[in-house]
Amino acid sequence: MKNEENIIVGISIGDLNGIGGEVILKTFEDARMLEFCTPIIFASVKNITFLNKHFDLNLNFNGINNFNQIIQGKLNVFNVWNDRVNVEFGKEDPEIGVYAVKSLQAATTALKENNIDVLVTAPINKHNIQSEEFKFPGHTDYLAKELEGTSLMFMVSNDLRVGLLTDHVPVKDISSHITKKLIKDKLNIIYESLEKDFKIRKPKVAVLGINPHTGDNGVIGKEDDEILRPTLSEIRDKGRLVYGPYAADSFFGSKNYKNFDAIIASYHDQGLIPFKTLAFGKGVNFTAGLNKVRTSPDHGTAYEIAGKGGADESSFKEAVFTAIQIFKNRQEYEDLTENVLKTRQKKI
Repeated sequence: MKNEENIIVGISIGDLNGIGGEVILKTFEDARMLEFCTPIIFASVKNITFLNKHFDLNLNFNGINNFNQIIQGKLNVFNVWNDRVNVEFGKEDPEIGVYAVKSLQAATTALKENNIDVLVTAPINKHNIQSEEFKFPGHTDYLAKELEGTSLMFMVSNDLRVGLLTDHVPVKDISSHITKKLIKDKLNIIYESLEKDFKIRKPKVAVLGINPHTGDNGVIGKEDDEILRPTLSEIRDKGRLVYGPYAADSFFGSKNYKNFDAIIASYHDQGLIPFKTLAFGKGVNFTAGLNKVRTSPDHGTAYEIAGKGGADESSFKEAVFTAIQIFKNRQEYEDLTENVLKTRQKKI
């Protein structure tokens, strides 16, 4: 029987030639992690045995072929395949990409069927996962298709949260993607996430401009004046605390970000470069807006250090902590709103 306090954390193995396996196992080498969550790695016992030995770790784990075999308080490994996978650390390999996809698909199915509570994904290589059957730029896009809701990439740490209007979009196409509807939709997701997932009442959100200096009154682009400002004005008129647009070049350096519960950047690098500069190693990539919780570390496969034993597991550990906390916050929010609804119904 499942202990409600012990969250079941599903983990996709990511690219086996990268640092994913190392940071996963190092995270759970700390036995205290198993006091409040039960991890399930979606890969194979053969792979985890190899990684355990390669990195000279002393981990005990439980191999399973179905979810009835889960042992709580222990590291579990779900056998997604039984093949002998040839791991070559630091090498980009399409065959390894196939196994990364298999792991992700199996973990996502388990998430949809409530066999796991949350999903934490180890880094993948966005190039070697591509195939006729899998054509997604990354985890977020795949999960947006498989799960309910509208996804938003939300980079979070203790004192900084950055969401994106556009994520994996070429720079030349950014302005054409940013519409009034997109801005409203993304801000709605941010607000709901701050309230439900992070327990923040009446959140304050800052929005960064699309163009340098927010367009300089149309001299450097008209999108800020014609699309962004009027849309933010409409949102403010409905009572939401949204501010901006702010010039992105000075916003973080001036520490203005500390005055807000979240910041929305217009595009990938505008938001992720300052986030990773300020929070690297402690940051977490959270996919907000979906009906299930998914997080990942703030780094990639790091082929250049893979297999050498020097990878830092801090961000992966934070991803596990964050997923668990968001799951609990959502449960609490649902309980509170359900109780409020019942009270109102009784009064009626």
